[in-house]
Amino acid sequence: MSSKEQSLRAETFHHLHQQSSTFVLPNAWDVISAKMFEECGFKAIGTTSAGIAASLGYLDGQSIPLNKMVETIENIAKSVNVPVSADIEAGYGQTAEEVLETVKAVVAAGAIGINLEDGTGDPNRPIFDISFQEEKIAAIKELSESRNMPLFINARTDLYWLNVGDYSTRLQEALKRAKAYQDAGADCIFIPGLTDRKIMKKIREEISCPINLLVDPEMPSLSELSEIGIERLSCGSVPFRATLTLLRTMSEEIVNSQTFHQMTNGDILSYRRLTEFIQ
Repeated sequence: MSSKEQSLRAETFHHLHQQSSTFVLPNAWDVISAKMFEECGFKAIGTTSAGIAASLGYLDGQSIPLNKMVETIENIAKSVNVPVSADIEAGYGQTAEEVLETVKAVVAAGAIGINLEDGTGDPNRPIFDISFQEEKIAAIKELSESRNMPLFINARTDLYWLNVGDYSTRLQEALKRAKAYQDAGADCIFIPGLTDRKIMKKIREEISCPINLLVDPEMPSLSELSEIGIERLSCGSVPFRATLTLLRTMSEEIVNSQTFHQMTNGDILSYRRLTEFIQ
């Protein structure tokens, strides 16, 4: 992919966050899932760290070697004609400098955006200090600007996702982090686990940059999210897990019922259509 084409995709991705309605970002774990999302009409695609890791036999949480993750991101970015944003978890680094190397690698792989979370994976210290996240975000922003390398920084806070701290003070801490990350250079604030409408509205009132939420059974409808002013809704690992659920359903039918209805019904993608995707 040329730098011009990558810049155009980055510009498109930025514009998707400036619409009057919430846009849905599906998260792919391999080439075929990405191409299916594009075929169905999605205007951009994210990657799912959990889906990529699990599909290659690794646990989520930066257990997969970075080179394998980057290789998958590159394969996905090359396979579609829409912008691809990469989930880089906490950045695969203990310092801001190490995180920058990760960012350089995923940008070279064709990504035009990143998710950067503040969860540590350590139950004894579940969230990174705000100052460390600010340092990482600011360094990434500086790198992007110095190299004229458009990059959409989606700064994620895991306070609600991990139920960190007392619920009565969680909103204030989330706002504190959201404002700090925004000031450090984040283009969007990602708050997975948040489903409360009142809290969404409060956060929308307090921060000016786009807000990203994660699909959830308790999530308001897209029309209501649009009314609140939520710019983006990510699918996360749900499509990957739903695919595995269907695979289990098919397998259980074969083993327990000795039938193949789930696997041979008329809605199954044909072999011909599969090959057309790859060509």
